[in-house]
Amino acid sequence: MLEIFLKTLPFFALIGLGYGAGRTRFFSEEATAYLTKFVFYFALSAMLFRFSANLSIADIFDARLAAAYLWGTAFVYGIALGVAYWRNQSTEVAAIEAQCAAIGNTGFLGVPMLALLLGQAAVGPIILILAIDLIVFSSLLVILVTGSRDGRMSAAVLGTVGMGLLKNPMIVSIVLGLAVSGLALPVPGPVNEFLSILGDAATPGALFAIGASLASKSAERLTIAGWLSFCKLVLHPALVAAGAYVFFPTDPYKAAVAVSAAALPVAGNVFILAQHYGIAPQRVSASILISTALSILTVSAVIALVQV
Repeated sequence: MLEIFLKTLPFFALIGLGYGAGRTRFFSEEATAYLTKFVFYFALSAMLFRFSANLSIADIFDARLAAAYLWGTAFVYGIALGVAYWRNQSTEVAAIEAQCAAIGNTGFLGVPMLALLLGQAAVGPIILILAIDLIVFSSLLVILVTGSRDGRMSAAVLGTVGMGLLKNPMIVSIVLGLAVSGLALPVPGPVNEFLSILGDAATPGALFAIGASLASKSAERLTIAGWLSFCKLVLHPALVAAGAYVFFPTDPYKAAVAVSAAALPVAGNVFILAQHYGIAPQRVSASILISTALSILTVSAVIALVQV
């Protein structure tokens, strides 16, 4: 585990550097927002497009892996929902807590870190997991929140979900990359070099942005945030492991990638959604802060276990 910890340490050191810059106000919240926007719309999109353009659908889609990850993620999502309802929380709050428990920082942390730690062969499974998170569970949150507020399902809700997917640069870049690959279109050398240079900015930019954004997060409602962090860092990878190794046994390497991805801390975009809908942003903020801090140890432990 020590060897894995030392390999992951530089990634978390970059997060710590960003946190220090944000905490000392050397990097303002406005600067963090613009850096995040650059990474989200440009650097990470270039990386995902380049990865996808060099892969085929067969390299990415694995029915058993998708079933295992869906099963494990839906299970922990259901547990978090059930506990929230048991505490007499509204459907909106229950949905945002379930999102904290089940959705990891696959885009900003998982793509750059796991591709380097587990090898380029991990890119296909990571893209599949990212697509499931964005298409299935982010859409589910919008449906639960909007549906509970309107009191019914409507075409407008489905339209909101569809537009959200069409406007998500990660989804768009993956689809465009796969289209280029599927049509066997050549990527000119200068274009590929441009995408490579821009995509290389995603790793340091994303990690620094994670840290700087954490500087503005508060650690309130620690009991609930601790429970949600436990769900994300322990229950989620354990349930995905059960799906990938027991119920839907798949290729051991792909299973290891899925479990490692499930061990990632709460995604930053959950806070954006919480703020957008006005649902318990402090609770989400604390969950992101605590899970990210603890993941320095837990992610290393999980990756060490699955590699064995």
